[in-house]
Amino acid sequence: MVGAGIGGLTLAAALRRAGGVRCEVYEQTGRLSEVGAGLQLAPNAVRLLHRLGLAGPLRSFGVRPAATEIRRWDGGRLLSRTELGSACEELYGAPYYTVHRAQLHAALLEAAGPDTVRLGRRLTGLRRGDGEVLLRFDGPAESGGGEVRTADAVVGADGIHSAVRAHLARDAPVWSGQTVYRGLVTGEALPELVDDPAVRVWMGPGQHCVCYPVSSGRAVSFAATVRPEGPGDPPPESWSAPGDPADLLRAYRGWDPAVVRLLRAASDTGVRRWALHDREPLRRWSAGRVTLLGDAAHPMLPFLAQGANQAVEDALSLAVCLTGADTATVPAALRRYEALRIPRTGAVQRGSRGSTRMMHLEDGEEQRRRDGAMASAAALRAMSWLYAHDAEHAALHPAPTP
Repeated sequence: MVGAGIGGLTLAAALRRAGGVRCEVYEQTGRLSEVGAGLQLAPNAVRLLHRLGLAGPLRSFGVRPAATEIRRWDGGRLLSRTELGSACEELYGAPYYTVHRAQLHAALLEAAGPDTVRLGRRLTGLRRGDGEVLLRFDGPAESGGGEVRTADAVVGADGIHSAVRAHLARDAPVWSGQTVYRGLVTGEALPELVDDPAVRVWMGPGQHCVCYPVSSGRAVSFAATVRPEGPGDPPPESWSAPGDPADLLRAYRGWDPAVVRLLRAASDTGVRRWALHDREPLRRWSAGRVTLLGDAAHPMLPFLAQGANQAVEDALSLAVCLTGADTATVPAALRRYEALRIPRTGAVQRGSRGSTRMMHLEDGEEQRRRDGAMASAAALRAMSWLYAHDAEHAALHPAPTP
C-alpha cells in the first residue's frame, strides 16, 4: 500500500483483523504527523472503526456533539437543528464523534500493528505485470537511497496528488474557487462552545464558518471559507500553508459576534489556509492489480464532512474483497471492490459539490426560501442515505442484481 493516512491505516488495520493478508504500507514522509485540525466521524464510519477495536480510543479523545446547528450569519438566528447524541446512536447503531485528526491517526497506527509502515519511501515508479506489480521508491540514505518491491496487489491511498493514480488516469485536481482557513483554539478561551457541544455552522453570502469541540473538549476546531477569489492561477492545494488571521477577521467583519470571538481567538494560535480542490469522478479506479482508496480515488469537497468517512468505508470494503483472494484472483477482487464503491462515492462527491452553492447564497428571496425549508430537512432520519450504510456488510452480503 502507498500512503499512511487515515484510509491507508484503516485498511492495514482491517487486513490485520482479517488475518492471512500480509500488508506493508509505504509512506513518503519521514515522520508521521497528521497535519490538520478537526474531523467529523459519522455513524457510517464509526461503526466500522468500532469493529477494528477503536471504540475505547474514540471514547477517550472524541466528543459526542448533541446536535448540528445551522445559524444565520449576521445575528446567529437558528435556522435548523439536527439532533445527534443519543438519538443518533439509537437510530443508526453508532455515535457521531468530532475528533482531532492526529489522535485518530495515532489510534489507527496502533491498530495497524508494529512494523507495518515504512517511512521515508516516495514512490518513483510503478510497473504492472500479469502476476505482480513492481514498485520503486526513493528511500532514506541508510537504506541505500532507494528500494524495489514487488506485490500481488497495490493500493494507492496517497491522497489527492496520488502518484499511484497518475499511473491509472490522466487528470488533475480541480480548484473549486473556495479557500478555507482552519485552526484550533483552546476550549478555555471559548467555554460556551465546549460546555454545550455541537457542530455549529453559520451560513452567509459567499462563505460559511463551522466549528466543534475536539480532544475531549480541550480544543475547538474551526473551518471558515472565504469568498471565491478573482481571476488568476489557483493557489496550491495544501493543508499546511500558513494563513493570516487578520485576513480572516476582515472576511468575517459584521458576522455574528460568536463567530468573530472564535476567529479572534485563533489570532493567538495561528491558522492554516487550504485551497479546496477535488477531482472529477472516475468511471474506473482499478487496473489489473492496482487500485485506489480514499482521496486518491475520490477527493471531495468538505461540505458534507464525509471525506475521511468514505475512506474508512473504502478500507473495510476492500479488506472484505481481498480476504480469501489469492494471487490469481486479486484482479477480480479489485474489480468487485470498485463496483461496490464507485456508485456511492460518486454520489457523495456530487453531493459535496452541490452543497457549496446552497450554503453560500446571497441574501434575498432564494436565500429566504432555503432558510424556510431547512427546518423540515433537519430530521436525523433524512441522513439515512449516509449514516445507515454499512460498507462491510454490503461487501459481505451484496444485493442481488435486479
